[in-house]
Amino acid sequence: MSALVSDAPLAGPRRGGVSATGHLILVRLAAEGGATRTAVATDLAPLFTHKLSPADWRRLAEKEVGLLIAGGLAAEVKNRLSLTETGLAAAARYLGQKTWEPAPWTQLRDIALIAKGLGLEKETAARLKPLARVEGLRTLIVQKAFGLSVKKNVAPTKLRAQLAVVALERAFGNRIKAGIGKGSALSAKAGRLLAGQLSRSPRAFSTDAKLIAELAAEHAGAKDATLDGLRLGILRSLGARALEAASSEGESERPAVMPVRVAAPAALQPAANDPAPPAPAPPRSSRPDLAEFARAVKQAAAARAEGWAGSRKAFISHVWENIRVGQPSWEVSEIEFKCMLAEAHRAGAVVLANADLKDKKSMKDLESSAVPYKNTVWHFVRVEE
Repeated sequence: MSALVSDAPLAGPRRGGVSATGHLILVRLAAEGGATRTAVATDLAPLFTHKLSPADWRRLAEKEVGLLIAGGLAAEVKNRLSLTETGLAAAARYLGQKTWEPAPWTQLRDIALIAKGLGLEKETAARLKPLARVEGLRTLIVQKAFGLSVKKNVAPTKLRAQLAVVALERAFGNRIKAGIGKGSALSAKAGRLLAGQLSRSPRAFSTDAKLIAELAAEHAGAKDATLDGLRLGILRSLGARALEAASSEGESERPAVMPVRVAAPAALQPAANDPAPPAPAPPRSSRPDLAEFARAVKQAAAARAEGWAGSRKAFISHVWENIRVGQPSWEVSEIEFKCMLAEAHRAGAVVLANADLKDKKSMKDLESSAVPYKNTVWHFVRVEE
């Protein structure tokens, strides 16, 4: 599973005499009291041993420590390592600090390195305080993952509304800037259903907190959304990026990163001596812009409309069925379609109507057509003639 980390590059290999991996060791040695060689290998192992064998990691750590000492950034006295003034300055720069502020290793690991992994190292200490709490960490991970502002703490309800806007924009292929503002036009349930489409396994979430927790775990590369689980996912991503940075520069004598092999599904694996060509790749999704969406909706509504001239309308569920079958390349879900429809109505591109008189015979169609929006519920697409 890929993880969310900052797109900003790590300190490059051997920049200023320190590799990307070496910078992480610098941070460990910068902690109050320094560290022994054993502590360096042990404390930083979680960042690397998902990519390197424990033995390879220890050899790499020993090599990096030796280079730091040779470069005048670290010193060893009575088997204990500490940083020189030059080393402390390098650690401060790596963590986005102007001057080095002494701190215990746990604080550097759980706040400073997590901030580095998320690309938040230039934020103020006050903005990084939420990283100490699981709710705050989840929120910041999700905000970074979806390009939302991290300047303010936001409540789960507001974050869900912001995510619904992101999901709506994606449904339109990011070819419009959604006009639903802060998402207040959508009900909490509809907004949560829409935001749930951002998950790698789109589904309905019962609460905003569960939605945010799942998205955070996915984008942190974590097995679960606990505080420890999220931290481990981010730190592992940080370590992996350090190794990749080193490999990209062709540093010699680097231990090979353990490859991850994923077997193809049995249905896609060719049989021995099978001359058949590989199966064609599935068609790429082609999301519509607002104008294209509105045209398709109007055509589908006209084909399924009921009523008399001047007052013809089609159940939204019937229109959705036509769109689902007729526009497979859109790859939109039903909840995406309904929210796109509400946005198209808001923009004046289509006209929706509600059912004033509800016929028991059509109750199933009415219920499956319902689109809650602001203080009303839409059931029909009106056909303009």
